[in-house]
Amino acid sequence: MSRGNGLKIFSGTAHPEFSKRISEELDIPLSDIKHYRFSDGEIGVSLNESVRGSDVFIIQSTCYPTNENIMQLLIMADAMRRASAHYVNAVIPYFGYARQDRKAKPREPITAKLVANLLTHGGIDRVVTADLHAGQIQGFFDIPVDHLTGMKLLAAYFKEFLHDELKSGNVVVVSPDAGGVARARKFAVMLDTDIAIVDKRRSYDVANKSEVMDIVGNIKDRTAILVDDLIDTAGTICHAAKGLKERGSGKIYACATHAVLSGVAMERINKSEIEKLIFSDTVPIPSEKKSDKISVLSIAPLFAESIRRIHNEESISNMFE
Repeated sequence: MSRGNGLKIFSGTAHPEFSKRISEELDIPLSDIKHYRFSDGEIGVSLNESVRGSDVFIIQSTCYPTNENIMQLLIMADAMRRASAHYVNAVIPYFGYARQDRKAKPREPITAKLVANLLTHGGIDRVVTADLHAGQIQGFFDIPVDHLTGMKLLAAYFKEFLHDELKSGNVVVVSPDAGGVARARKFAVMLDTDIAIVDKRRSYDVANKSEVMDIVGNIKDRTAILVDDLIDTAGTICHAAKGLKERGSGKIYACATHAVLSGVAMERINKSEIEKLIFSDTVPIPSEKKSDKISVLSIAPLFAESIRRIHNEESISNMFE
C-alpha cells in the first residue's frame, strides 16, 4: 500500500547534487520545477507538472544561506499545497537553527521552535531530517518527524579504515564536549570500543568560542576519533584535538554528519592536529572549502530508503535495528 497517487521528488536549490543522488537511488526522475527571482530579490517557483493527489517530497537542506533556503522551502510547500498535492513532505538533510533550541540567557528567542512552527503552518505534513543538534527538537513539531542518523555510515568507514587498530583495542571515541556524550557512547558501541570526554568551558560572551579544560578517559598513545553532529567554525573540534595531543594521544581523526564549515573553519582544520575529517553530504562543500584532510560519504541512500518506506507506509525505525 502506498500514499497518494504517486511519488514525486522536487529539489530546492540548496543542494541539487544531493537531490540527484536520492533520485538515482530511487530510480525516479526529479520532477520539473522552475526556480526564479523577481527583480526586487523575492523568490518564486513554478511547478511544470501536475502534483494533484501525489505524495510529494521536497528536498532542501536549510544550510547557508539559511534564511533564503527556509523561505524557498516554504514557498515550494505552498505551491504544492495549492496545486492539490495529497501529502507534502519536507526532506531537510541539515536542519538550520537547530542550535537555537533553548534560552541560553534571558531575553533570547527559541528559533528552532519558530522554524518548526513556520514549517508546520506552511502546509508541510511530515519532516525527514538527520542528526538534529538536540533530539528534543522533534517535539517542537506538531507533525511527524523522522530523525535519521549518519552515525552508522561514519562508523562503517572507521571500522574498515582503522580495522587493525580497533581489533587491538587501541582506539578511543572522544566526545568534544559533555553535551555529546550520548552520541559518542553510541558511536563507541558501534565500534566496540570505549570513550573519553573533553571537559570544556564555553564563553557565552563570544559566540563559537570555547576552551578545553580537561579530558576524562584513557587517551594516552591511543588513536582518537572525535565525534560530533556538526562542525561549524571548527573551534570546538580543533581545540579538543589540541587538548588530546597535548595529553599524549596518538593519531587524531574526527567525523560529523554536517559540514557547516563557516568563518575560519578551514584555516583551523588545516592547521589542526586532525589527520582526517569525515563528513556526510547533507551540506554541500564548495570548492574553496575542500581540503586533503576532508572526505565526504554519501548519506543519500539512507534518505532514499526512508522516502521509499514513508511512501509505502512501512516502518522507518526498522532501518536502525
